Amino acid sequence: MRPWYSLLPFLAFMIAVTGGLHYYLYARLARAPELEAVQRIGSWVFLVGAILTPLGVIGARNLPRPLATVVAAVVFSWMGLVIIAFFMTLASEPIRAALALLKASNVVPDDPERRNFLARALAGIIGVGAVGVAGYGMASALAPVVVKPVRVALKKFPADLGTFRIVQLSDVHIGPTIDGQWLQKVVARVNELQPDLVAITGDLVDGSVEELGEHVAHLRELRAKHGVFFVTGNHEYYSGVDAWLAELKRLGVRVLRNEHVTIGEGESSFHLAGVDDWRSREFPGHGADLTRALDGRDPARELILLAHQPKQAIEAAKSGVGLQLSGHTHGGQIFPWGFFVKLEQGFVAGLDRVGEMLLYTSCGTGYWGPPMRVGAPAEITLIEVQRQA
Repeated sequence: MRPWYSLLPFLAFMIAVTGGLHYYLYARLARAPELEAVQRIGSWVFLVGAILTPLGVIGARNLPRPLATVVAAVVFSWMGLVIIAFFMTLASEPIRAALALLKASNVVPDDPERRNFLARALAGIIGVGAVGVAGYGMASALAPVVVKPVRVALKKFPADLGTFRIVQLSDVHIGPTIDGQWLQKVVARVNELQPDLVAITGDLVDGSVEELGEHVAHLRELRAKHGVFFVTGNHEYYSGVDAWLAELKRLGVRVLRNEHVTIGEGESSFHLAGVDDWRSREFPGHGADLTRALDGRDPARELILLAHQPKQAIEAAKSGVGLQLSGHTHGGQIFPWGFFVKLEQGFVAGLDRVGEMLLYTSCGTGYWGPPMRVGAPAEITLIEVQRQA
């Protein structure tokens, strides 16, 4: 586990961002000198929200689980509502600018009563809209996870294997608000698909083995002809990565750490490789090393790579990988966050071609933070791989 003081830069950043978001929303939605009661209530709501949000995030990782679950549910739901309200308020700025321009041009008389009415009406529409979208997002995130079928054809995939079924789970995020009962349902759904192979592409947990071991234990119930494989995501490194790697091995999950294995036999086989998370180099003995992962492979065999972050695709496409399976992005989780994800990762969700290589980026099976998904539904991905005709 990381020492508490290593999180100080993140906490400082989070406090600054949280404070800025809350002040912006207060200024746009609640500051109303002509409505003293509304302004007073609004100021308290946004002030308390700005203070409790970072404290709640800390509490969700450190309080006893029953209390942490309640704290996380409240704080992260509020965080999601604030994010949605921020984007909606930001989208209203052109309207405000147009009204200000009309007033400055004397096209519309400067009537204080009308101006206040329009401002309050706009704030009300945003408030009601944000609550509605947040409610939809919660219903989406908490609904049973759907199976998303994806078909890919690879040049060197052995024809003798026919249609090879890989079930991908990613960004499960077992933690304060996602538990073993939920995971058990996901595992049952995966087994119904009768996969040839299960690939878990990181961010499985948000907490230690001591806290979450009993919840993650349901992974031992996964059934796949060629086994269950795992690569680390960035959140494993916040949760005691070495202890989790040992626990997964105990549960019968094969962890691929900058290495590859052969799936199948003889000519009817392909290579499956996996690398550590892109950002794990700061942890001794960890760090993505694709060269090492591919060392000794047979270049005549098809190669499928598991890598948590899709940005690994740039290097993988130059190394003979036929298909990369990734997660990390959550598909943006709450629209329009995906636009910012694309700036950082280059890919958001779905199937992309990078040179001669195919990349599939999962929207994720669980969620992180706000129990909401808007425009990026959770998925259990059923990837059916065939030989390219």
